[in-house]
Amino acid sequence: IIFNSAISACEKAGEWEKALQLFSALLQTQVQSNIISFSSAISACEKGCKWEKALQVFSRISQSHVEMNAITYNAGISACEKGGAWDNALQLFSDMTQNQVGPD
Repeated sequence: IIFNSAISACEKAGEWEKALQLFSALLQTQVQSNIISFSSAISACEKGCKWEKALQVFSRISQSHVEMNAITYNAGISACEKGGAWDNALQLFSDMTQNQVGPD
């Protein structure tokens, strides 16, 4: 919970680099990451207009065996939209429907 709160605080402050540093530190610990960790890190990248970084975080979700949700997909789609990466946004939307994650 501490990591998630810190990542979320960095995201809200527009400190995407610090959010990613905390996220990386979380992944190096024995603490179990969850979808909130991933969503907050992706949202931080979105706010920093770093869609490529957001997709890097997104790709790590499947490696962690964390179940994705609409919030996570929306954050990834929004990051791509802000970066003008519409093709990536459409791919995430396609993945979302294919994985039967309902839109909110």
